[in-house]
Amino acid sequence: MELLQLHYFRTVARLEHMSKAAEELRVAQPALSKTISRLEKDLGVPLFDRQGRKIRLNKFGKAYLKKTEAALGALEEGRRELSDLSGAERGSIYLATTTLDRLSEPVGRFRSLYPKVNFRITQTPMEEMELLLETGEVDFCFTSMPIERPGIREFPLLEEEIFLAIPPEHRFRNKTSISLSELRSEPFISFKKGTHFRKINDGLCQEAGFEPNVVCEVDEPLAIISLVRAGLGVAFVGTCKSRDDSPISSTMSHQSMPIAPCKTDDGSPILLHINPLCQRIFQLAWAENRYQSKAASNFRDFLVRYFEK
Repeated sequence: MELLQLHYFRTVARLEHMSKAAEELRVAQPALSKTISRLEKDLGVPLFDRQGRKIRLNKFGKAYLKKTEAALGALEEGRRELSDLSGAERGSIYLATTTLDRLSEPVGRFRSLYPKVNFRITQTPMEEMELLLETGEVDFCFTSMPIERPGIREFPLLEEEIFLAIPPEHRFRNKTSISLSELRSEPFISFKKGTHFRKINDGLCQEAGFEPNVVCEVDEPLAIISLVRAGLGVAFVGTCKSRDDSPISSTMSHQSMPIAPCKTDDGSPILLHINPLCQRIFQLAWAENRYQSKAASNFRDFLVRYFEK
């Protein structure tokens, strides 16, 4: 039995899809299938139920996955402990996040202080974060939705007020604020269904008693503001604040967006306050029972100080 087999098995078990696992692992699918088959032969039992091209983790696979995660997690913790012996200025930090734009500046500043620390950052759906923390595959998760799982600690870093962005010639253009109930018939531009921001935005409308009329779904945040400017609909956008309420950046930080409701002359969308106040809270999460390297501890403390300023 080889460590590579365990690593491959864990990925296939998580995705329950051989082609997707091969793509994520960057190996040929036939080679991955042979590796899994060889592992099953060594163990003497099948780990997956196969129906045509579909695979499902069976009772043997579920039992073995728990041991695999424990073994790989222990080895990773051992590697990090050895890395710490060379000093806190070295090591690696593994980070999963739902959004990248709010971390680019603090990560850059941290690396200027600790240039020998390596980062591995992945943009990950909320649904996968709990598992990544529990298995020790990442040190931290940075997310705008709570994980709320025993053994996982969360610390709030940013508060973001959510505004309504409207086209410059919209009928609400002379308002400075608006209630969610007034948006019942509005066409919305939003992120694709299933993304964490879409879930938050849809939840705001549902709390006001209606389902949003989403006429356009996008992957990129910058596309939203362009479509609002073009008059295709309205959208929820946010302005981040640190915990002392100092403005940090707009959700559309790469665009020349106003960070307060106002009328513009350059064709930019108008931002309106929403009543009652709508917010998102970005937090850092980590598993309390997992070993945390000196580099990771330093980064956590650095983020807290960075966003407090």
